[in-house]
Amino acid sequence: MSVSSSRKLTQILGAELDKLVTLPWIWLTLIGTFILNLVLAAAFTSAGLQGVAGTQSILNIGLASMGYLQAGFIILGILATCSEYTGGQIRTTLTTIPWRGFQLSTKLLALAIITIPVAFIIAASGVLYTFIRMRDTAVVIEIDTMIKSLVGATGYLTLTTLLSAAIGALLRRTTPAIVLLLSYYFIVSPLSRDFLPSIKNYFPDTAGYYMYMPPSTDEINVLTSMQGAGISMLWTLIFITVAIVFYRKRDA
Repeated sequence: MSVSSSRKLTQILGAELDKLVTLPWIWLTLIGTFILNLVLAAAFTSAGLQGVAGTQSILNIGLASMGYLQAGFIILGILATCSEYTGGQIRTTLTTIPWRGFQLSTKLLALAIITIPVAFIIAASGVLYTFIRMRDTAVVIEIDTMIKSLVGATGYLTLTTLLSAAIGALLRRTTPAIVLLLSYYFIVSPLSRDFLPSIKNYFPDTAGYYMYMPPSTDEINVLTSMQGAGISMLWTLIFITVAIVFYRKRDA
């Protein structure tokens, strides 16, 4: 029985990976995100070299683009779950794989497998660019601190992608899901930090910030990187659970 279940998981996971890697919009989104990150890294690095950003570490400047970079991973997650609804392909998928909860869980696993290395490469590219340009002028950072921050950035972008995929599975429409999440991350959340200061650190994006930014001596660090990771992971698991429940109960 265990062999049969393992084989079924492998086959479904392979099918979901194949669907994702053959979707052109997935690669266009990732390439666009990579280019955007390098452009932003160049802009922030230039500002740092001119002294506009003050005396900051290479890591702070290299990861300054994360607030904008997350948009690409939000779109990635939504495309992963909404793409099958566009041409009615979801019916074929559910005919082939009738175990709905298992199928959606496997799709999210396949998405995580793709996202983790890509997120690390994109986040590291910004830090590497900044290091090359500012290694003689910026505050030096230790290698273990850099690795810890890059792992945190990778984790945050992966959790953001999975959360977005869960929202996409709930809404089943690409445009409304993108508008909703981008509005939250870039409008609602920044504004709420001023009006709801007591709970702002428990929002998924704000908590996620502490996953990758090193502790600062200039401000109070409300959360540790592990606490930020825990809160972000909790939000993601909640939305994934809700998405699976609705996915199992409603029609395709």
